Amino acid sequence: MTTTLDPPVRIGKPAVGALALLAVATGALESVVMPTLPLLQRELDLSPAEGALLSIVLMLTGALVTPIAGKLGDRYGGKRVLTRLMAVVCAGGLVSAVAPNLPVLLLGQVLQGAMVGAMPLSFILVRRHLPTGEAKVAIGVVSGLFVGGGIAGTLAAGPVAEGLSRHWMFALPTFAVIATTLLVNRLMPQDPPSRNDDAHIDLPGLALLSGTLLTLMLVLAQAPDITSRPLAVGGLVLVLAAFTTGWIAVERRATAPMVDLRMLARPAVWKSCVLTLMICVGTSAGIYLIPQLFAVPTADYGFGAGATEIGLFLLPATVAATAAGPLSGIGTRRIGSRAVVTTGIVIMAAALIALAVVHGEIWHLVVGKTLIALANGLCVTAMVTSTATTVDHGDTGIATSLVLVSRVIGMAVGTQLSGAILTAATPAGSVVPAEPAFATGFVLAGLVTALSLLVARTLREGAPA
Repeated sequence: MTTTLDPPVRIGKPAVGALALLAVATGALESVVMPTLPLLQRELDLSPAEGALLSIVLMLTGALVTPIAGKLGDRYGGKRVLTRLMAVVCAGGLVSAVAPNLPVLLLGQVLQGAMVGAMPLSFILVRRHLPTGEAKVAIGVVSGLFVGGGIAGTLAAGPVAEGLSRHWMFALPTFAVIATTLLVNRLMPQDPPSRNDDAHIDLPGLALLSGTLLTLMLVLAQAPDITSRPLAVGGLVLVLAAFTTGWIAVERRATAPMVDLRMLARPAVWKSCVLTLMICVGTSAGIYLIPQLFAVPTADYGFGAGATEIGLFLLPATVAATAAGPLSGIGTRRIGSRAVVTTGIVIMAAALIALAVVHGEIWHLVVGKTLIALANGLCVTAMVTSTATTVDHGDTGIATSLVLVSRVIGMAVGTQLSGAILTAATPAGSVVPAEPAFATGFVLAGLVTALSLLVARTLREGAPA
């Protein structure tokens, strides 16, 4: 049931700026584990399997929390839920900062995973307090700066961990999240709830979706060993199918499902989700493969770059990713989301295919990574913006959370598949994959990205979902 809403209080640039700063801080905190995983494994005496678990637990938690946060934000008000969610994130950051061992660090990462839910809540606030045209630009700014914060965190985590300690690489962005949350709480007006229907948490749906995502990650992680362990991989695939079937059945019958499959059936929503997933598969291949290629020793076919050099090589991509969000918001407002998405897909597919052919110089990889970052920002921001502004106000949070969950799954799938390709191409007794494996990864990612044009061409502008 929908309530009668009071006229919204229009927000100014300071309030939007506070949301943008919060996006930068949370993006930075989200990204510190991956570039420092070898350091964490060494200092905490972790096995490769434990390191892999640490690298995905935040992602899985975020995929689970995001639809819940969006639903609660729609029903209780975006600001109210956002500030409470950030309290959980800050607690997680502080736990991670003082963690003496893996179990405590995993607990901190689980709590930090709640940060992914901040995005749909920010979109609820922007949509509630700004006209549609201005909301599109503001959503683009927030999305772009979240991406930019993530890349900045990736660049800074290594130097901070090596220069200070691993504790400070969690503590510094956590302090930034605390400060920006207080700023948002001060500058952002309260938004009344958009819906007053039952807001209880769908625990069976949550449990089954948790099992589905965890099993999917295990299947992808075991994919390189399918020839030596076919029964184990086959068993995991069957478990994945069972979890997926059970989750769909439960959500279809639930009175207040965690993920409303009826909303997912709307063309504006499912097309955005499919496009986001496919585009992020391509993006994650570039994110994973390019640094690996930088690090290959010069005695083989790579450049022998260290962590600091790789960070400098990726700096142009940081700038492009940060700028892509606002550019996408402005472009969506002026020429429509379909044109922006199509442009981004063409840029990314061309960059990936080009990298498969030419990757023998550092500037090839720098330019390719920059184009991929730019294209991903254009596409994903346009998808989120389009979805946020074509559904009812009361559905903004849950609709955009579905797109963001698709982003998480696409990034995870692309990264795992790229890793599997390199693993399969690494000769026995060596740690360096055969060079054609990189070309194969780039080509496959480019083809997946190009195929998304089939969906992009069916997008419609302006009609409500």
